[in-house]
Amino acid sequence: MTPSPPLRRVVIAGASAAGLSAAETVRREGFAGTVTLVGQERHLPYDRPPLSKQVLTGTWPAERTALRTADDLKALGIDLRLGTAAAALSPTARTVTLADGTDLGYDALIIATGVSPRRLPWCGTPGVHVLRDLQDALALRQRLAAGRRLVVVGAGFLGSEVASAARSLDVDVTLVEPAAVPLAHAVGHQVGAHLAEVHRDHGVDLRLGTQVADIAAGAGRVTGVRLTDGTLLPADDVLVAVGSEPNTAWLRGSGLRLSDGVVCDAYSAAAPGVYAAGDVARWHHPLFDTCLRVEHRTNAAEQGMAVARNLLRPEQAKPFTPVPYFWSDQHGRKIQAYGHLRGHGEARVVEGDPADGRFLVLYRTGRTLTGALAVGMPPKALRRWRAAIAAGTDWHTLTTDSLVA
Repeated sequence: MTPSPPLRRVVIAGASAAGLSAAETVRREGFAGTVTLVGQERHLPYDRPPLSKQVLTGTWPAERTALRTADDLKALGIDLRLGTAAAALSPTARTVTLADGTDLGYDALIIATGVSPRRLPWCGTPGVHVLRDLQDALALRQRLAAGRRLVVVGAGFLGSEVASAARSLDVDVTLVEPAAVPLAHAVGHQVGAHLAEVHRDHGVDLRLGTQVADIAAGAGRVTGVRLTDGTLLPADDVLVAVGSEPNTAWLRGSGLRLSDGVVCDAYSAAAPGVYAAGDVARWHHPLFDTCLRVEHRTNAAEQGMAVARNLLRPEQAKPFTPVPYFWSDQHGRKIQAYGHLRGHGEARVVEGDPADGRFLVLYRTGRTLTGALAVGMPPKALRRWRAAIAAGTDWHTLTTDSLVA
């Protein structure tokens, strides 16, 4: 077996929350060598969840999303390369080639290049938006004003948050979703149906069970959306929120396994000396015995820290086994969840009542408790279920009395 080279230089591809977390952890754990952080955008690392909420409504200025100041990063002694993306990887030569032609040698590499919004054929039409980065959010914010008409294509978490933010600005919002119940595949029919009613109660025009066939345009801008049921929806702007794709094109030909992300083992390792973290990483999760790719802020930071520790001390490496956490704000309601909810076999309301807008749901996969979600509940009501999920609790040991105790 070829011995690993001495660890002198760590390269992190992606100046994201995961990438920044990894860089800070490498330093915090005592690594004194070179840490190079590469970012496609010219902005310093910033937080993305506020883009569809506070930034979009204008309650936060753009600069408030910054995760660290330039002085903070300088104090860490990081070699910061912003405004140029990673373009190619050679694990054999242990080099990352940047879009500007620079070759960066590394002893350890962390891939944290995130995801890009999935686009539809007419996304290049003026007035048709996607929302992933700060510039996307600022461009859409300029268009949102009382009485304007916004069509949101896709009622997932992002589309729902944008619909909520736009309604708070008195924008006329139509939300188009091919499924009969929004988010049912992720959180279950009952929760999805509740969220649909919340949208309606706040004036969102929900169009379910139909898809976009095409757009209408005039004078060089979008003017409407044609649905497959024949309806023409007038629109001043359209947001396409139909999912995302991992940023792995630059890794083609590298020899890494790519399948809905960078495929990793339980330690988040993709190859000798190569790790992945955040939205782009797909790793085997021992607790749920499945491969996961989690697009949530908390996971990005936690995985960045875990990867940094594993690469610094491979002999003490630990599997990355978090209980994933995510949250969403929609029409003044806080939605929070722990665990792996997708693919569940049963979802049961154990506290509160959807009719009152305050309730907690537990999720079963096979015989195991795998998730918990709360709507409008205090954090402690949900937090107590985290340990039960982490323990792989047998669903059938949870009696009705214990569920509500």
